Amino acid sequence: MSESISQSRTLKLRRVIAAGLFAALIYVFTAYLHIPTGAGYTHAGDGLIYIAACILPTPYAVAAGAIGGALSDGLTGFLVWMPATIIIKAVTALFFSNKGDKILTLRNILGIIPSLILCVVGYSLYEGTVMAGGFSMAAITAAFGQTPAYCVQVGTSALLFVSVSLLLDRVGFKKKFKL
Repeated sequence: MSESISQSRTLKLRRVIAAGLFAALIYVFTAYLHIPTGAGYTHAGDGLIYIAACILPTPYAVAAGAIGGALSDGLTGFLVWMPATIIIKAVTALFFSNKGDKILTLRNILGIIPSLILCVVGYSLYEGTVMAGGFSMAAITAAFGQTPAYCVQVGTSALLFVSVSLLLDRVGFKKKFKL
């Protein structure tokens, strides 16, 4: 019985460590590999959220996405965006599944579509309401002007996701490192 408890604790610890590593990678790919656009910046960090959500159990992936994204906003001077980022990145992880032996599955590829919609709508509504100091249709409309930048962000993240997932699947990552 104690061996079973020990294995359970070891697995939980491995998941926490992996979530922490993913949060750090998301932070780096967001904070340091970005292009300033309008009120924020465009980055490929979401691709690592997609990968984390395909490898880790949902609560760990949600935490990694929210923490990595929030750290990026907080430590790069975009503190005002942290509330939106925490919610948007946490929900983004829910569009992907860690079920099965492969990372790159049709379900996970299709998860990019709601991720794009959430990114565009979530950040635009946040900018058009919170950043404008209250509900303003003009501010919301103007905020949706950032849509091309959000599309580039999700497109870049999708390329990162697909290319890294292909490599990880090729080496059998999920079978070797069961999390």
